[in-house]
Amino acid sequence: MRYVLNTDGDRRVMLDRIGAAGAGDLFRDIPDGVRLRRPLDLPHPMAEPGLHRHLRELAGENLNLDDYACFLGAGSYDHYVSPLVDQLLLRSEFYTAYTPYQPEISQGTLQATFEYQSLICALTGMDAANASLYDGASALAEAALMACEETKRGKVVISGATHPEYRATVRTYLKHRGIEVAECPDTGGVTDAGLLARLVDGRTAAAIIQQPNFFGCLEEAPEIGEAARRHNSLFVVCADPVSLGLLEAPGEYGADIVCGEGQGLGNHPGFGGPYLGYLACRQKLVRRLPGRLVGQTLDKRGRRGFVLTIQAREQHIRREKATSNICSNEALCALAATIHLCWLGKEGLRRVAELCLQKSHYAHRLITSHKGVQASFKAPFFKEFAVRLEEDPEEVNRRLLQSRIIGGLDLGRFYPGYAGQMLLCCTEQRTREEIERLAAGIGGIAND
Repeated sequence: MRYVLNTDGDRRVMLDRIGAAGAGDLFRDIPDGVRLRRPLDLPHPMAEPGLHRHLRELAGENLNLDDYACFLGAGSYDHYVSPLVDQLLLRSEFYTAYTPYQPEISQGTLQATFEYQSLICALTGMDAANASLYDGASALAEAALMACEETKRGKVVISGATHPEYRATVRTYLKHRGIEVAECPDTGGVTDAGLLARLVDGRTAAAIIQQPNFFGCLEEAPEIGEAARRHNSLFVVCADPVSLGLLEAPGEYGADIVCGEGQGLGNHPGFGGPYLGYLACRQKLVRRLPGRLVGQTLDKRGRRGFVLTIQAREQHIRREKATSNICSNEALCALAATIHLCWLGKEGLRRVAELCLQKSHYAHRLITSHKGVQASFKAPFFKEFAVRLEEDPEEVNRRLLQSRIIGGLDLGRFYPGYAGQMLLCCTEQRTREEIERLAAGIGGIAND
């Protein structure tokens, strides 16, 4: 039976058919404490031109990275994205973030995913990569689960210099699996390698670090990897893919699993997403990878084709057999990363990394030359660094906004011991004039 709900009579028939006394019965499962007991406070309907003007006014209340110079990083980065990336993403055959459920007829999508996986492997020095995850935090958590499943052990050791929200996500994933998460505190902005080595034991599935770490500092990664291998534990590295244009690939210094946030590869910062988690591993771990893997093969006529070679996610196989319940694979974001990397090429990515390194060190030198501003750490850094201020970082940021500058992160938010210190970021986007304005603003504020 079909009903068109355009009269009270139609609604009554519909309610009678499903056994409801009134519309309120449709919401009976919603707790009273969270139910709205008044009409929605919405404005009167607008004509379309007026609605467009109203939405533009609302959008104008947000700060944006076209009009403001952004020195805020901490996991989301203002890298340049060529218009060609967005233009190619608009093609109708690509413009979906979801999974093809009859994949072999979607050869273009499969080829793009295969190219993405190949690029991630080339960057990280790994043998296999999956078809992407939600974000860097979930990628790291999945990497920890992979290590535990592979080793049949119930403990991971993670550096306290890893992004605090990533660490929280790892704890959330592992808590109900009964897996212990031991955190190794940092010393001077880097992991205490000696302490981490003592935390790793015969029960440890993996030692986990971030490179560069949350503070932008470079870790003594080979030493930490060796500590893991002494106990037959896996070595997991959460790496900034842009840094890999310049830094050694984690696979070269012994990583077993490499993961991270791929937003900096052709994806705009947005207002918190969508982001892109990448995950790659050694061949021996390939069947532990969550999500999907695309492979290249030949058909019976000898023509090249692409197929899903492993589909170990719960939508394809029984839940209890799945490696993960990972759902959407962020295919559109992965395609953006693929286009971006192909556009840059090897030398282009290296040049972006060099500019990030050079500009961040220039900013660091200018800012710390001011009285009352000190470097927080002495360790080498890539594109992020921390400084200690005499004034509250929140007040500093409020004043910087008056100069159309988005300042840094107050480290006290995540690290009470580093209260009063600010984490700043310089990508290739920042100009000399912007950096000098930032330094002058911070210097002037500190000397007030």
